[in-house]
Amino acid sequence: MNSDQLEGKWKQVKGKFKQKYGKVTDDDLSYSEGKFEEMLGRIQEKTGKSKEALKEEIENL
Repeated sequence: MNSDQLEGKWKQVKGKFKQKYGKVTDDDLSYSEGKFEEMLGRIQEKTGKSKEALKEEIENL
C-alpha cells in the first residue's frame, strides 16, 4: 500500500468516526494520526523495518 492509499483509507476512517461519534473533532483525529506516525517510528526503530513494510503488515492484518 502506498502512502496515497493509506491516506485515503485514513480519510475514510476519519469520516466514519465523525459520523458515528459527533463529538469527535478534526483536532482529535489529527492527534491520533500523529500518534500513529509516532507508533510507526517506534516500531521501525525496534524492528529495523521500513515504514512502508510496517504499513503493509498493518494492511494485511
